[in-house]
Amino acid sequence: MTTANLLVELFVEELPPKALQKLGEAFAGVLFEHLRQQGLVVQGGQCTAYASPRRLAAHITDVLAVAPDRAVEQKLMPVSVGFAQDGAPTPALLKKLASLGAEPSVAATGLKRVHDGKAEVLYYQSTARGASLAEGLQKALDEAIRHLPIPKVMRYQLADGWSSVHFVRPAHGLVALHGSQVVAGVQALGLEAGRETHGHRFEAQAEPVVLKDADSYAEQLREEGAVIASFAERRAEIARQLEAAAARVGGGVRPIEDEALLDEVTALVERPNVLVCSFDEEFLAVPQECLILTMKANQKYFPLLDADGRLTHRFLVVSNISPEDPGAVIQGNERVVRPRLADAKFFYDQDRKKTLASRVEQLAKVVYHNKLGTQGERVERVRAIARAIGEQLFDALADQHALHLDSHEGEVAREYLLTCVDNAALLAKTDLVTDMVGEFPELQGVMGGYYAVNDGLPDEVARAIEDHYKPRFAGDGLPRENVGLVVALADKLETLVGMFGIGNLPTGDRDPFALRRHALGVIRMLVERDLPLDLPRLLQASQPAFGALIDPASAAQLEDFIYERLAGSLREQGYSAQEVDAVIALRPARLALVPRQLDAVRAFAALEEAPALAAANKRVGNILKKAEAEGPVDAHVSEGLLQEQAERDLYAALQRIVPEADAQFERGDYRQSLQTLAALRAPVDAFFDDVMVNTDDLAVRLNRQGLLKRLHQAMNRVADLSRLAV
Repeated sequence: MTTANLLVELFVEELPPKALQKLGEAFAGVLFEHLRQQGLVVQGGQCTAYASPRRLAAHITDVLAVAPDRAVEQKLMPVSVGFAQDGAPTPALLKKLASLGAEPSVAATGLKRVHDGKAEVLYYQSTARGASLAEGLQKALDEAIRHLPIPKVMRYQLADGWSSVHFVRPAHGLVALHGSQVVAGVQALGLEAGRETHGHRFEAQAEPVVLKDADSYAEQLREEGAVIASFAERRAEIARQLEAAAARVGGGVRPIEDEALLDEVTALVERPNVLVCSFDEEFLAVPQECLILTMKANQKYFPLLDADGRLTHRFLVVSNISPEDPGAVIQGNERVVRPRLADAKFFYDQDRKKTLASRVEQLAKVVYHNKLGTQGERVERVRAIARAIGEQLFDALADQHALHLDSHEGEVAREYLLTCVDNAALLAKTDLVTDMVGEFPELQGVMGGYYAVNDGLPDEVARAIEDHYKPRFAGDGLPRENVGLVVALADKLETLVGMFGIGNLPTGDRDPFALRRHALGVIRMLVERDLPLDLPRLLQASQPAFGALIDPASAAQLEDFIYERLAGSLREQGYSAQEVDAVIALRPARLALVPRQLDAVRAFAALEEAPALAAANKRVGNILKKAEAEGPVDAHVSEGLLQEQAERDLYAALQRIVPEADAQFERGDYRQSLQTLAALRAPVDAFFDDVMVNTDDLAVRLNRQGLLKRLHQAMNRVADLSRLAV
């Protein structure tokens, strides 16, 4: 059984750069998988994907010319259906055999009988001929093309002038080499497989590039075609050249880090050549975010930052050509970037002629949602929610720091915080109607912060305006100060409460208003900043701002949604499903305490007593659930009704242990609180061994239920420990 390596390439016009890497991986992956399924790739065969702006290719090792034959066993029908009472094959059986190409005589001796537990069933055993590489590759290639994750398909006409095909871009060449031999007969997109491909448009040493064999593909393209075919190799080469170019500039400068930009540039060039360019230093007076964005988004340049992270007047260009004198290329890029930067400077200068406060009225003309009104109406809701949150936060922080609210110091601090919050909430969206944000929507918030400073507003307000969209994505930073945190919470809660209130919920992959991201943003701010705020109170405080616009019953659904996002986030952080369920089951109001509760549960679960106590807790919960079906269970215990020694011992243990555990809980020492409660294992085990709870004596039964109620309340303050039961 001899094998050779296989090379398949589709040569096309320039592919969509943002999709190139996925297209390359999908093309190679589907091709390899379908060849493997057909038995054409031996065990241990490997696949290497190639993707450049004008090609998708796959190199697969250990590919057979013909797949081995394989035994096939097909289920036909029950014996009672296939054979008559006299043993003769029925017409149904003969028809089925004919459809499989089997002779009628097979019915007599060539069928296998197997009892499947219900009846005896007939199976037909045959040998399937192994596919030839040409047959198998044709099927695999058709599947690879059919399943490409193409952003947008185009239709184009073939060379015959009559036929047309659908593909991501017009295809002009197909290579299929098994070793050094062309896989004859393979076709795709109106093309016949051959061994010719094409290199760089301008710098190829040979045209066309005639491939010797499958293994010479990457080397020949590099040497004769001036193309680095591997996406990963090209990306690494660009990164290396960027660092080298920055080092040549000196002064500790470094190229801006942007993985998405690096991926996109890798998809735009076949033979990268990094050049250093510059622009007039006068443009550095414009906020660097504007200049960086226009260079990255519009020109695909890499700005250079100094050691302090400030933008310099130099930038790097990844060219697709390598002329002996790069001066013309450098001058061309410098000439192109100047009007872009001039536009940014013009927008910035024009915007600063009007204050943010003067733009508030314009928001009334911007529609936010047809059921929720304009951006102006939304701003008023955010202001109301922000004030309510600000009051809650100030009161909680004052309580923590023992600040007397009725003192002059307390009144001044409270009024300053609430004034800053109100100003920031009022002005946070005004940069949406500026020229700069109109041109670069990605700068919303950022430009508001700059314009707030220009207007002479307090630093806390300016930073809050800039920060109120944070966190924008996973791993993004949080607002830096309390004012920004309050406005950011209000902004996200307004979106969540409003959208849930009108029934505009995320479904499946669809989440047009990013409600999942907003919920995670609220969670992150409450948890990571250890804010002394209760989630239910925040949701309750957010609803009045909407008046009759929303359904008030949606609050419960939104609360469930946020706890679901919290549970998912915690599992992603490495907590087990049991640990998360145990804590979230109690619906902890203050999310900032959840990490400590989880750590306490994890420590408790490692104790020797944990499994028995978790199982007992589950049993107690079931007993109380049945009892409470007839009415609420009172946690009161009458010592005079304690008859058995085991219940007296449990009561005494509760009297001794629970006050200590409760004190530890109130101090926030959840771990020690659960450790203390672990001492209840022995009296709890003895209770269930020796005491019947549901005795006929009503008074005794209710007393024992009350004892279990006290136990259940004591055990489940940190988490629902029954969720840890196996």
